[in-house]
Amino acid sequence: MFTISSNPNNILEVESYLKKHGFDFIFNKDKYADILISLTEAVNNAIIHGNKSDESKFVHIHVKEKEEGISFCVTDEGIGYNPNGVPDPTCAENIECCGGRGVFIMKALADTISFENNGRSVEMYFNLKNQMV
Repeated sequence: MFTISSNPNNILEVESYLKKHGFDFIFNKDKYADILISLTEAVNNAIIHGNKSDESKFVHIHVKEKEEGISFCVTDEGIGYNPNGVPDPTCAENIECCGGRGVFIMKALADTISFENNGRSVEMYFNLKNQMV
């Protein structure tokens, strides 16, 4: 488990964590980019939207090896939200709006994604079959 306080500057710790554990060498560069972008978006959402950048609250990242893949679960200490209520940023009426793009990106890059704990946890699974370097 990897835990950071909810300071927006700590988003940079995500890439350091992945590199420290060799994820940048284990996977091909495209899969690594998908993981880095998705995980960064999830941590960013947890810090800013979930924990409201309250540094007394933490974001917890769990990495789980699974059959043919790996999952990352990001959990914040906020009150939660309805992930199905996030507007689709690709709809014409939302193109000019801010927000919703992080969830859209995570859904596009992860092989599967699920939200638990009233939206306080997001688990992203990446199938790594044929993706190792």
